[in-house]
Amino acid sequence: MERKISKTLAQQIVETVKDVCGQDVNFIDKNGYIFASTNPKRVQDYHEIGKRVIDSGTLIEVISDNSFLGTQRGVNIPFSYNGEVIAAIGISGVPEKVRKYAYLAQKITSLLLREHELDTQNHNQKAKLNYIIHSLITHEHISSQYFSEFMEKYQISEETMYQTILVKIDKHSNPSNIASLEQQIFQIFDTIGSPLYTFQYPNEYIMLLDSKQLSKWTYLLEKLANNHKKYIRIGVGKVDTLLRQYNSYEAAKLAIHSLAKPDNLAYFEQLDLEILLGSVTNEAKEFFLNRTIASLSKKDCDLLRTYFACDMSLKATCDTLFLHKNTLQYQLDKIWHTCGYNPRSFRDAAILYMALKF
Repeated sequence: MERKISKTLAQQIVETVKDVCGQDVNFIDKNGYIFASTNPKRVQDYHEIGKRVIDSGTLIEVISDNSFLGTQRGVNIPFSYNGEVIAAIGISGVPEKVRKYAYLAQKITSLLLREHELDTQNHNQKAKLNYIIHSLITHEHISSQYFSEFMEKYQISEETMYQTILVKIDKHSNPSNIASLEQQIFQIFDTIGSPLYTFQYPNEYIMLLDSKQLSKWTYLLEKLANNHKKYIRIGVGKVDTLLRQYNSYEAAKLAIHSLAKPDNLAYFEQLDLEILLGSVTNEAKEFFLNRTIASLSKKDCDLLRTYFACDMSLKATCDTLFLHKNTLQYQLDKIWHTCGYNPRSFRDAAILYMALKF
């Protein structure tokens, strides 16, 4: 019985039945011992009538207290599981008054046990799904049986192309209500409709999405990104087969790595130079920045960004910033002398451009 019904579930059963009938209720195991009770003092006591009920499979009423070992007056009914009596439920009280609750107690127990089994089944299915997704994105070995069941259950063809969507909560941001943020992420995943999503410790939320569906749901990813700029970053990986989602997952991570504030959403397919920049280690990035633009002010960097956005055109930059040409030239020369790289030299400008991208 213990394999079918845990102590926690048995206690939930007796408390639920008591809520209905208002009497103390005992849950008695196959050996005749009280396994759970609304009267804690009776737990582990031997219940003679409960044992008889289990052995005979029939209801037994007791009209007076202590007429049998460990038994008070009441109604004791068998509980069957798959055709086998696995427990007895004892409802204390005058039999004439509590008899009407016997059938109800059986139904309540059946419903709670079924609910528990469904929860366990769903948990096991989710565990299998988590295992499959983790194996796909990390290129680890997958049990052929699990994978076949997975493909059949979700009606997936090996020819279908997927993309990995990766949402990461910034571990340094400490959002005040991380549970609420996590709920919003999963709600969006549920809305998108792909069942292939999971959480990966410590801060990754991963969905494998049919690539044909991505454009339909882009607005939801953008909404999530805009609503939580301080807390999350989102990367969408490259298009690939399901069995090669480890490539898409790595591409999604690279997309996130390429992000520069205030941006927090990137699509790998839209990257070019960022693909190279995103693969650079943090140590190399820090060294490069120290060698190039670390000595420049924020005003200098903003000027360079506009200058590069205008394709290094002095006239277009002056028009955008409302500057005189001589003033712009002076400021560009000042940047050159400060950092050692000349913004009007193609080679030096390329280096400064990459530094700003970092």
